[in-house]
Amino acid sequence: MEMSQLALIGNPNSGKTTLFNALTGSNQHIGNWPGVTVERKSGVLKHNKNMVVQDLPGIYSLSPYSSEEMITRKYLLDELPDQTLDVVDSTNLERNLYLTLQLMETGIPLLLILNMMDILKKQHHRRINLKKLSYILDVPVVSISALKKQNLDQLTEKIEARDAEEHHYAFPEYDYRLESALSMIQEQLKGLIPDNELRWYSIKVFERDEAVTATLDLTEQQQQEIEATIKASEKIFDDNSDSIVVNARYDYIARIIKICVIDTNDFSLSISDRVDQIVTNRWLALPIFVLVMWLVYYLSIQTIGTIGSDWVNDTLFGAWIPHATTTILNSLGVAAWLKGLIIDGIIGGIGSVLGFLPQVMMLFLCLGILEDCGYMARIAFVMDRIFHRFNLSGKSFIPMLIATGCGVPGIMATRTIESDKDRRMTIMLTTFMPCSAKLTVIALISGTFFAHNTWVAPSAYFLGMLAVVGSGVFLKKTKLFEGAPAPFVMELPAYHWPKLGNTLQSVWFRAHAFIMKAGTIIFISCVAIWFLQSFNFRLQMVDQNHSILQALGTLLSPIFAPLGFGDWHATVAVIAGLIAKENCVGTLHITFGGSNADFVNALRATYSPMAGYAFLAFNLLCAPCFAAIGTMYKEFGDAGWTWRAVGYQTLVAYMVAVIIYQSSQIMAANFSPVGLVIAAVALVTMVYGLFIKREHADLGITLDA
Repeated sequence: MEMSQLALIGNPNSGKTTLFNALTGSNQHIGNWPGVTVERKSGVLKHNKNMVVQDLPGIYSLSPYSSEEMITRKYLLDELPDQTLDVVDSTNLERNLYLTLQLMETGIPLLLILNMMDILKKQHHRRINLKKLSYILDVPVVSISALKKQNLDQLTEKIEARDAEEHHYAFPEYDYRLESALSMIQEQLKGLIPDNELRWYSIKVFERDEAVTATLDLTEQQQQEIEATIKASEKIFDDNSDSIVVNARYDYIARIIKICVIDTNDFSLSISDRVDQIVTNRWLALPIFVLVMWLVYYLSIQTIGTIGSDWVNDTLFGAWIPHATTTILNSLGVAAWLKGLIIDGIIGGIGSVLGFLPQVMMLFLCLGILEDCGYMARIAFVMDRIFHRFNLSGKSFIPMLIATGCGVPGIMATRTIESDKDRRMTIMLTTFMPCSAKLTVIALISGTFFAHNTWVAPSAYFLGMLAVVGSGVFLKKTKLFEGAPAPFVMELPAYHWPKLGNTLQSVWFRAHAFIMKAGTIIFISCVAIWFLQSFNFRLQMVDQNHSILQALGTLLSPIFAPLGFGDWHATVAVIAGLIAKENCVGTLHITFGGSNADFVNALRATYSPMAGYAFLAFNLLCAPCFAAIGTMYKEFGDAGWTWRAVGYQTLVAYMVAVIIYQSSQIMAANFSPVGLVIAAVALVTMVYGLFIKREHADLGITLDA
């Protein structure tokens, strides 16, 4: 039997991915901002294995202005699914119905799914008459709550019934003058496309959609007839053609709302509105956000997460596992070099990374709660206000929020940005934000050098944001990125209590990915690092001070001397961090050796606290891991842009780190002339890039204050 294809479509934040997970048993990530689904995902309906559900990106319309709209529109037109499942946020019916009307125009069988009915019922003052809505639109309507899994059986029955019935085409009818023009255009298109697609194509041609018109084999006479019809309509309506269609749709929606929706109190503020008056307040929003992030890092790095990490580091990987493994290896008479590989290389390296797992999980739990309750969406709104002051788009902040889990999906989420210039710039800046891998470096430096300072860990988060804002100010002045930022429209979902199951599931998936990375990439890296620090170029086993690793690190270490960590241990840790940022910690642990306590004491004896912070800053801002760089290349589609991004990030990281360290040396009256000169050049360069206006003809770059 041929599989039925179901297209799951809806606005961002309509609960579409939650419904997809409920219908298919899949576990796609759920988030409270646009960009969570940036590619279409597929899954088989749990109760009917002959139906495949395609989870398409969340969109507001079928106008191809952004990547997600292009993905959705291309799928609908090229693959013609058997049914369209339109997920509508019932608490925002007016806005959601705009996409519904466009989906009806395609002629594909439609099932209207009113989600979040549990929230609507709590509002008391607002009711939707489902029978009238179904009658007016002439499509089946079913109400559900995907989050609470209410009425999902009824939905499945409707889907199966809709699939079995003989389809009739139901199109919304607009202003009679517009309908007359569309009929005249349809006459010109007959024979060129199937009858059931005439409605959609006639509207797109009327809107002068070039992408659609280019696919039609119209004669010159037909083009003239169509253009004459459009111009006559524009004269009658005194408006351009695409605005005529938009206004007609909204007029139609207004009639639907008037007939189907009962609203007894239009002017009362909901609880969400009252909370938003505080957390999105012009003066209070940013201080509240700073305190929230301080609390997140305090719980993750300083208190609850640290309790778990201390046990894993000191007890599990510091005593139990090494002692048990040593006993077993001694009883088997294993060679000394192999014992060194297993104990110092594998257990020591991987253990040092997994020791931060409790802190990473606590961070994911806190961020998951903030995301699920709706607060993170408010942060995007607040940051849009700040970003626009620096000529940046607020839409760029959403990928950066996603990148706090991992840079790869954060980079992919830039597909929701319509402007190519803004999108490229966001790709370059997204990985400045601290991901879970960088959290291991943050936790190591914070716990080792600043154990009693609760602001050091969250300062890394804000340092990343400052790098984003500062880079945005500079890059927007160059001809590569100049231009006004794209407008940012985002719906703020209503606050609600986080769903424990969703939050814990999100924590588990991210923690599982962290563990799998430690068991694969980090494992291989630790073995390679141990080998390089145990053998010389003649492949003779030597102490680490005569090893291949020491030679390579010593060769490159002068580059990092002005940053305060110009020895071979930190140098090779930075290089290993390009493979995966967790390697920074694992490499340091392997090269210094010893127990966790010995390792921490060795770090304190070798580096000053500000050198440690400079190490943190450099690894936070420099080129990301290979996986993120590969994703950059995929999204840019160009090696030149990828190298440009990697080079820019590394240069910014170096300048910030050298300024941080050399500033501390000046305050301690212990600076070196070379380091001071490099820091001064870096500072002047940054000030010049941010504030000075200059024309540079050779590079074609304009720097504007």
